Amino acid sequence: MTRLFRRPQEGRKGLWQKVVDLALTDVRVVVGGLDDTTLEELEERLLAADFGVPATLRLVEHVEDLARRGKVRQGRELVGAMREEVERILMDGWEPGLELADDPPTVYLVAGVNGVGKTTSVGKLSHRLRQEGKKVLLAAADTYRAGAVEQLRLWAQRTGAEFVGGKAGGDPAAVAFDAVDAAVARGVDVVLVDTAGRLHTQGGLMQELEKVNRVLGKRLPGAPHETLMVLDATTGQNAIAQVRAFSKVVTPTGIILSKLDSSARGGIVVALKEEFGLPVRMVGLGEGVDDLEDFHPHFFLDGVFRES
Repeated sequence: MTRLFRRPQEGRKGLWQKVVDLALTDVRVVVGGLDDTTLEELEERLLAADFGVPATLRLVEHVEDLARRGKVRQGRELVGAMREEVERILMDGWEPGLELADDPPTVYLVAGVNGVGKTTSVGKLSHRLRQEGKKVLLAAADTYRAGAVEQLRLWAQRTGAEFVGGKAGGDPAAVAFDAVDAAVARGVDVVLVDTAGRLHTQGGLMQELEKVNRVLGKRLPGAPHETLMVLDATTGQNAIAQVRAFSKVVTPTGIILSKLDSSARGGIVVALKEEFGLPVRMVGLGEGVDDLEDFHPHFFLDGVFRES
């Protein structure tokens, strides 16, 4: 396997100062370390920024231990200690970019609940891959939502990608199968399978997604090579419940975090990695076709743990 990665634009670094507002430098650090009030305030700030309970407890316990050993005595040391621990969380097993199969086509299965921006993310990813010189095929396996097939067809036309779609109300697994068939025949590099939005309470639709996943593997051993969950950054901790539910029927390998430019609580990046070991692969930073970028932990860290 190889990986396709492009460093985020330098001008985007400042975005992280907007999406995670912790302002840790004004957390009071008393002589001799951190008192109970300070630790409680720190915990509240992390939870409010969507770091989630497991990551928050880990971080608070970490700085408390350092304070007990006399290694955290002022605000700057607190920021440094927090940054180092978050870096450990995010960098554990992190690999840049997206996985590409040595023997194409590479198949990406894209899933998520309604309204998170799956189809738009697929379109943007298609544009990105086309810019990298890859031959791409978009598979419209969302056969239920009115206009979904046509929306993806327009993205295919806009980005210069191949397209396979089915009839409204048709079998999504059949669309996925036909898409891989077409990709093999046409020498396609990457297949992006767009699926219908579904809630974890919709048992039939969840079983359908499981079927799509299973059929892809039967048609092409090793497929899907990546299962990307699209999550709306503005939903906060609901994203945790969504990943937990979808993990019962598929095996997510990474996350596309959409609408990050609309959130001031981007700690969900850390929460997802700590709770599920799932890395954020790409982030949506706007409405434009180019506004889907590879996630890099150090851009996140530079924005969150700034000194001013």
